[in-house]
Amino acid sequence: MKRALFEEDHEQFRELAVEFNARQIAGKYAQWEKEHQIPREVWQSAGENGLLGLAVPEEFGGMGIDDYRFRVVLDEEFVRSGHLAVALALHLHDDLVLPYLLAYGSQDLKQRWLPRFVDGSTITSCAFTEPGAGSDLRGVRTKAVRDGDDWLVSGQKTFIGNGAYGDAAVVLARTDGQTTRAGEDSFTLFMVERSEGYSNGQPFDKMGLRASDTAELFFDEVRVSDADRIGEVGQGLAYVKEQLPQARLAIAVAASAICTAAFDQALSHAGERSAFGQALTGFQNTRFELADLKTEAHVTQVFVDRAVLAFNEGELDAQEAAEVKLWASESAKKLTDKALQIHGGYGYIMEYPIAQSFTASRLLTIFGGTSEIMRETIGRAL
Repeated sequence: MKRALFEEDHEQFRELAVEFNARQIAGKYAQWEKEHQIPREVWQSAGENGLLGLAVPEEFGGMGIDDYRFRVVLDEEFVRSGHLAVALALHLHDDLVLPYLLAYGSQDLKQRWLPRFVDGSTITSCAFTEPGAGSDLRGVRTKAVRDGDDWLVSGQKTFIGNGAYGDAAVVLARTDGQTTRAGEDSFTLFMVERSEGYSNGQPFDKMGLRASDTAELFFDEVRVSDADRIGEVGQGLAYVKEQLPQARLAIAVAASAICTAAFDQALSHAGERSAFGQALTGFQNTRFELADLKTEAHVTQVFVDRAVLAFNEGELDAQEAAEVKLWASESAKKLTDKALQIHGGYGYIMEYPIAQSFTASRLLTIFGGTSEIMRETIGRAL
């Protein structure tokens, strides 16, 4: 069956993504993994090459591309090149921050933020999760108190990607002034720029995707202009729910790319590695395992491709996004484990691509809503 997701424009864009990976990342990525940091010049180069903020309208310096297939191309090429942490860092910027600015930001807010978003001069993060509030965002305790024409934001966030070296974050803060269990209208979103009172902890020592920094953020009465409020007061939680389909689709896209890469890596290794006088592919058990890998990677790709088209058509709802995220992320976890087993001891060495895929995939059933929350979302809809 021929894959029918892409057209000529997407394949031309793929050539740009391939060239960017080869020129800007290859040969340097391993060092970034050790340093827990992607150099700022990579972000700027990504901006110069038109790889950031694809959906930003032309009036703000972007290309106004609302076709999500271009983002799929980017993720596939980052994964195929083994540069998974770069894919994650850009995903946080484009899929977890940008949609809020585009959908709910005022014209003034867009004018001030979007050009910086596109050219790579400002690295952003999404600061929702807290030590006591992950999947349950009603437990968020970070607060924003009105002070004249400004707001004073105080609180702590954790597991924030791009948090250590980022310049700004979209922050979910409580604005109802209450301390009891939060309601639907208790939260507001703000674009908070690094300034006095805005600090971060050291990057976490993660098991994978190490080049993409993840850290705690601390806000100590950070002064935020009301002009940097995103949308209406009290609508923050509603906005988060509205943007869940894109956030979860993005994770499914990455998971599908990892499934395909895991199969390719396992097939290549099995064809080159010999045991008992023959290639691993000469053993029936290896062929059966590869057959399962190929089939599930294919099923996952078809499911995700259909979800991408549904998203483009405005038809991907929260339940369906949960379904595709659940399936793809769980498949990536399972398939990378099987592919690593085929590699034997080599699979446990981090310089091998399958080890990178294995540790990266383990995040995907947690990040963006755990598999348990996906099942709850689907179950409630039934």
